[in-house]
Amino acid sequence: MLGLLLLYVGAVLILNGIWLLGRIDDREIVLINLVVAGISLLVAAHSAVLAVDVTGVRAAAMTLLFAITYLWIAYNRLRACDGRGLGWFSLFVAITVLPVAVTDLLAAQSAMDLVLAVSWVAWAALWFLYFLLLVPRQPIQRLTAIATLLVGITTGWLPGLALLFGA
Repeated sequence: MLGLLLLYVGAVLILNGIWLLGRIDDREIVLINLVVAGISLLVAAHSAVLAVDVTGVRAAAMTLLFAITYLWIAYNRLRACDGRGLGWFSLFVAITVLPVAVTDLLAAQSAMDLVLAVSWVAWAALWFLYFLLLVPRQPIQRLTAIATLLVGITTGWLPGLALLFGA
């Protein structure tokens, strides 16, 4: 399931980066965010139902952070919101995922484990950029767009493909 989820997280991050660069219309970016939110919700539900210990529940909880983020982006585009609520949520998520990054870095036993652990660090940094962009209104839209594109490629698309092809 992780490969499937990461592939679509990569897609939505890449497209959201392109959107932040002004190359995709606000109304059009809604679809990919809703689809990936739905996929994320299904993966989280699957993880929660099959959870046999706290690790499975944690996987579901962390996946829901992504789902809510993408739902919120879609909602903001549909309702023309200013994004401050999403910004505060992004700060909450950035802080919340740091222990996951540390735990996964310490437990990494393979190259893919290390990639996934470093991905949590990258996602935390990206969510923090969204906080800075949306709440204190720092002039970092281009930086955030490029970071979103790069994080989408390196933590979503490529690892997702690698996992789907047996890495």
